[in-house]
Amino acid sequence: MFGICLKGSLNCCVQIFSVTARIIQKDAEEKKLSFNPRPYFRLFINWLSELISSDFHHDGANFQVLSTFANVLHILQPLRVPAWSFAWLELVSHRCFMPKLLMCNLQKGWPFFQRLLVDLFKFMEPYLRNAELGQPILLLYKGTLRVLLVLLHDFPEFLCDYHFSFCDVIPPSCIQMRNVILSAFPRNMRLPDPSTPNLKIDLLAEISIVPRIMTDVDGALKAKQMKTQIDEYLKRPEGSLFLTDLKQKLLLTQNEANIAGTRYNVPLVNSLVLYVGLQAVQQLQQNKVNASAPAQINQSQMDIFQIETATEMFRNLVMTMDTEGRYLILNAIANQLRYPNSHTHYFSFIILYLFAEATQEIVQEQITRVLLERLIVNRPHPWGLLITFIELIKPPLDSHTACASRLLLQALAPQWVWATARASMAEPTRGCGWLLAVSWGPRRIVEASAVVLQPLPLLMAVASSHATVESV
Repeated sequence: MFGICLKGSLNCCVQIFSVTARIIQKDAEEKKLSFNPRPYFRLFINWLSELISSDFHHDGANFQVLSTFANVLHILQPLRVPAWSFAWLELVSHRCFMPKLLMCNLQKGWPFFQRLLVDLFKFMEPYLRNAELGQPILLLYKGTLRVLLVLLHDFPEFLCDYHFSFCDVIPPSCIQMRNVILSAFPRNMRLPDPSTPNLKIDLLAEISIVPRIMTDVDGALKAKQMKTQIDEYLKRPEGSLFLTDLKQKLLLTQNEANIAGTRYNVPLVNSLVLYVGLQAVQQLQQNKVNASAPAQINQSQMDIFQIETATEMFRNLVMTMDTEGRYLILNAIANQLRYPNSHTHYFSFIILYLFAEATQEIVQEQITRVLLERLIVNRPHPWGLLITFIELIKPPLDSHTACASRLLLQALAPQWVWATARASMAEPTRGCGWLLAVSWGPRRIVEASAVVLQPLPLLMAVASSHATVESV
């Protein structure tokens, strides 16, 4: 009897939510600028509070109500009803919805909330990409950052598991928002201080653990029918023309490029980089299983060179692509520099390898740019990013770019870099200790980088171009 009543109540809720969603869409289309979302917002809040707090429902029923509510919010996403955006964000982040959806039924609610965040990022992407931060978008951006900070503090595993799908829809210019997502690490992990002298990341217990990624990494590759070609190339690279044709396959059509604001298929680039890295890490772990324990310790770093095909693919892409394509490839690699795990270890090594083996100064300059532009914004900064940058500026990498990077580090280290490392690893706030720290303002950081990096006009242009967006 209880099950019949429960099923009938849920069906009734679905119908009520669906009718209300259609009314909101129609009202917004007809009234346009005069549309008032507050009555509908109050209606949804009352429904949510009553349905979730009712003693009649158990955890399974709560999940069904919350998932139905999430589906309705997906229908009413800002791309479809822009006038509903602020009420929508308030509902998505409400205390009766977000924490309950993320905590109920063994993480079954995570895909629903991930879809809602992707809806939000897709709506904001054109404005953030073009730096069109009018007052409404600026307020929405601030609200989004606050939601991400709550997730970083209370549900860091959620950001860890879905970081790939979020980075796909966040524009490259939105560095601080991406840093917040990539700074997440599991609550049961304590991060080593990057400033520890002679820190050996190869010997960390966590460095061999493969992180969980809940997103379909090879989805974009399958859509373009490239996955099979990549697998064949990684197994038999001799005589293959795959690398020759790869750049053309990463390009968008002219109409798609005009809409996306870039000539390259960014999700496809991200998918390619991570998928190739996953195959290399998998092969490395298989090699370690087959190796003896002493050999494993002595060759913990050099065995990455055994995966020559994947390394050659990254080197070829970085050396042959134009400036825009190279920047996107390096960005995709830097997106995997997170907390200690096998992916962070591998891609950190790839960054350092590409820098050391680069025969063109522009390649070293762009690698330095990708790392520095993620560090000159306000905290937090991903642990893997700090580790990689520290390794990059160590001798014997005594190039002009590395020298300029060391000067910048010396100028900012007492108040910025090491404070970032210690504050972001502080307990018990777990990555939000930086909220209590006093940081340099974005303008002062840009001024400091202008003095130190005068020989590097490209880096200076990056710092200046991002000062507006990231000073929010």
